[in-house]
Amino acid sequence: MRALEDSEGLEEFTAYFTARQEVVRRTAYLLCGDWHRADDLAQTAFVRLAGAWHTIRDRGALDAFTRTCLIRAYVADTGRAWRRRELTAESPPERPAGPDDGDLLATRLAVVEALRTVPRRQRAVLVCRFYEGMDVAETAEVLRCSQGTVKSQTAKGLAALRAALGAGYQPDSTATRPVWEVA
Repeated sequence: MRALEDSEGLEEFTAYFTARQEVVRRTAYLLCGDWHRADDLAQTAFVRLAGAWHTIRDRGALDAFTRTCLIRAYVADTGRAWRRRELTAESPPERPAGPDDGDLLATRLAVVEALRTVPRRQRAVLVCRFYEGMDVAETAEVLRCSQGTVKSQTAKGLAALRAALGAGYQPDSTATRPVWEVA
């Protein structure tokens, strides 16, 4: 792989990978709802990053590049016919909660489970907009669609998420982190 032939490039990539691996994996989990598939998507994103490492001049853009690779890999992967037929088993969260995190964890799990019911394109838009904090233009660029499509998919996705959560769900307005942030 030309991108990582020199030891300096390999060291930089290794440091970036070590620092960002869990963040990318959590974002992938929010997209697909399965830890094993999230590992595959994160791996795909990092392989693409490694392949393009020598072309990225602005090291401040690494997160955006990796996020774009991850989201595009998710959209491409879920569009495949064999993936749509595959049923994934429900799995518990990998990390146990602390003693004071029970209610917050239950809320997060409910939101993540509801997010899994939202159609894939709408889910990708919601994760980009509300978990990754991207604006409409950035989301449109990452998903290769128009800004109007992002807006309509956001509205439809939020409606589907609200419907999946039910009428009794009330978001915590005092939360300092997004409620759907994976523990």
